[in-house]
Amino acid sequence: MASFNLSKGDRFSLSKAAPGLSLVKIGMGWDPNDQPNGPDFDLDVSAFAIGSDFRIPSDSYFVFYGQVNMGNKVEDTTEKGLYRPLTEDGAITGAIDDPDGRRSDGDDDEDMFIDLSRVNSKVEQIIICCTICKYPNDAKKDRRTLSLNFGQVEDCYIRIVNESTGEEILRYDLKDQYTNEDAVEFGRLFRVDNTWEFEAMGRAHTGSLQTLVDMYT
Repeated sequence: MASFNLSKGDRFSLSKAAPGLSLVKIGMGWDPNDQPNGPDFDLDVSAFAIGSDFRIPSDSYFVFYGQVNMGNKVEDTTEKGLYRPLTEDGAITGAIDDPDGRRSDGDDDEDMFIDLSRVNSKVEQIIICCTICKYPNDAKKDRRTLSLNFGQVEDCYIRIVNESTGEEILRYDLKDQYTNEDAVEFGRLFRVDNTWEFEAMGRAHTGSLQTLVDMYT
């Protein structure tokens, strides 16, 4: 099956494209434009699984790397000793933090896995986000990270892969140049009756991850 390239605002029926689809990989990638002796670029992938009230049903449905310190975790299947965050229904397995954005050719910088058949019935949509880690949450406590934004990042994309076959179903390349924003809602999976669809959102914010936390928790 050929992969579909989406544009901002496009919607795509996963259930129609791949009948019986259950486990999907959400892969994301980017290339930061680092400056010599500049601050480190650390982008983080997170997800908010929200209900009809646009809020997460419980803390575990805010899926980000810090959840592994709160007990909601599972060991990675390929990297022993590394853990991924996990929702309480076992449906969403979050990303392992990649602090530098330097992937090997053909690899995603970060990925997460969603078993669509196990998602809590209270969850109506799953919003996939990417944010720039900034002071004081950055590893080196570098105040210069406060000036970083998505205008300094290239080749941002999100893609969905049928994990059972390895086939890429769709891809969305972020085209907008966000010169002030440091948080982007890349896309969302949402229920339509008993099926799942995906929307390429490309909605940007300032305030990094905290802005999204304030919106959905």
